[in-house]
Amino acid sequence: MFNAITYIERRKELKKNFKKGILLFLSNEESPMNYADNTYHFRQDSTFLYYWGIKEPGFAAVINMEKDEDIIFGEDRSIDEIVWMGFGESVKDKAQKVGVEEIKSYSKLNDYLNKHINKSVEIHFIPQYRQANLAMLEKLLGINHNRINEYSSKKMIKSIIKQRSIKSKEEVNEISKAVDISYEMNTAAMRLITPGIVEREVFGKIEGIALSKGDGVSFPIIFSVNGQILHNHSHENIMKDGQIAVLDSGAQTTLGYASDITRTIPVNGVFSEKQKEIYNIVLASQIKSIEMIKPGIKFKDIHLEAARTTANGLRDLGIMKGDINEAVEKGAHALFFPHGLGHMIGLDVHDLENYGENFVGYSKSIKRSDQFGLAYLRLGKQLKEGNVVTVEPGCYFIPALIEKWQNEGKHTEFINYEKLGDYLDFGGVRIEDDVLVTENGFEILGKAIPKTIDEVQEACTK
Repeated sequence: MFNAITYIERRKELKKNFKKGILLFLSNEESPMNYADNTYHFRQDSTFLYYWGIKEPGFAAVINMEKDEDIIFGEDRSIDEIVWMGFGESVKDKAQKVGVEEIKSYSKLNDYLNKHINKSVEIHFIPQYRQANLAMLEKLLGINHNRINEYSSKKMIKSIIKQRSIKSKEEVNEISKAVDISYEMNTAAMRLITPGIVEREVFGKIEGIALSKGDGVSFPIIFSVNGQILHNHSHENIMKDGQIAVLDSGAQTTLGYASDITRTIPVNGVFSEKQKEIYNIVLASQIKSIEMIKPGIKFKDIHLEAARTTANGLRDLGIMKGDINEAVEKGAHALFFPHGLGHMIGLDVHDLENYGENFVGYSKSIKRSDQFGLAYLRLGKQLKEGNVVTVEPGCYFIPALIEKWQNEGKHTEFINYEKLGDYLDFGGVRIEDDVLVTENGFEILGKAIPKTIDEVQEACTK
């Protein structure tokens, strides 16, 4: 946990947005893998972590604006739980560590809320993404679980997004710690990757680093020689000489803060000339994008500049053609760069995504596009000092998508389909760093992870 004053000040800041009502927070619960007592690794809800700091399941909390009181609901461990799990801290001790004096039994939560509901006090709650909490809210509030999120508080959503989107110095330090773990993961992968081994041999070892140095991975590791599959979670390929592998992974600190780093690595330790050409296009796009970061700029504009940089590089190789500005405007580049440039990162690897991307990444004046590729941009709005974002351009050759567009005669004025026949087995390249928006510009967080061709190739030989 951070110091108690951190959680007190966070709740105090949230309260400024409300004059009345009750703000309700539910912790996550254990989730069984294949039977009740065999559970997945527990991860607390990020909003509950942010305001209440408790990492264990079985809690709820309220901020009662009517009485200006903060209450944590929970239970001390029973004797049976102590036998199997140990004594643990009391609810009182946990509460005091985050500056909360009043505690109640979890069993009293229903009565507490009903008493206020009967007095027509508004209950504010955030969208839920786990079935157990949807069922709990149905029990507590009498709303059908299939419709719970329709009644979530837009005021609470917007207030929390505004607050959590600006990272404090201590939060930035935590994200930097996570990136430092990512440094160990990525450089280990560069040493481990070699022709003839199965992808899972690398995947397992780098996940072990995340577990040994923090609280595991911040999302399931993406690692494959099939880098053209953007979120490939299979690790069963035998890596071959001449292939490149995309490693998209992140670590989580013991306080829950995430990193998200991508590197593209030659299986034999040396990029071919063709691989170098595509890699350097993506690297140029990433460097230019990072250099544009500053308060006030729209992330959507940075994304579009990344697209133009990528398209220009592909035109130089004869893969694209024509007016590049027009090509990007019409979305022709998305054949090769079909995802967004990046997203917010913090306690969630896609920070605050459970609130809805349009709330987090867009605004009244900046709307999400419906154009293929650009529609996947998670963050479009203006950047502010204290935001932490990922910057992750890529270039991919996806045979099924190429075939579809070619058969449809799509964007033939911008795409040289004949040339693409030489790239159908290429795979993909993605490069990603985590970047803080500072007062006048940017800071790439954490220890610098090998990124240039020379740096990556050198790391592969160590």
